[in-house]
Amino acid sequence: VGESVSTEVVVRMEDPQNTVIIKDAVDTAVIMKFRTSLVPKNVARTHLVISIGGVFFSPLRYDTNGYVITYRAAVAMSISRIVDGKTTSYRTVGMYDFEIEPNSIITDQARFEAIRQGAQKAIDAFVAQVAAQGTISK
Repeated sequence: VGESVSTEVVVRMEDPQNTVIIKDAVDTAVIMKFRTSLVPKNVARTHLVISIGGVFFSPLRYDTNGYVITYRAAVAMSISRIVDGKTTSYRTVGMYDFEIEPNSIITDQARFEAIRQGAQKAIDAFVAQVAAQGTISK
């Protein structure tokens, strides 16, 4: 993706709190995965526009009494990669499984961590798509 990248996360008005978590996770993942620096858009070689398609929680496992004890968080994203005025679009989903105590609700802390982890895994999937595309085009 180049030596300099800027990111933009499109804010979902119905869920601005998750957007902030995802923006932080995306920025961290971009720095770590691409081994690059984040810069302002006007000096970046690559600009990533990330739109959150949704954050979904599904029960995965139940205890013997029928209480949910494991959930899966899925973070769906659409990512546009803009390089030299050319835009390439990607769709990706990151999933993260986590446990809770039987007969309890998902705490905000657990929810935020699940979203953060799911967003990072979605970025991992995006990295794989970009890498595969680079291999195919050579």
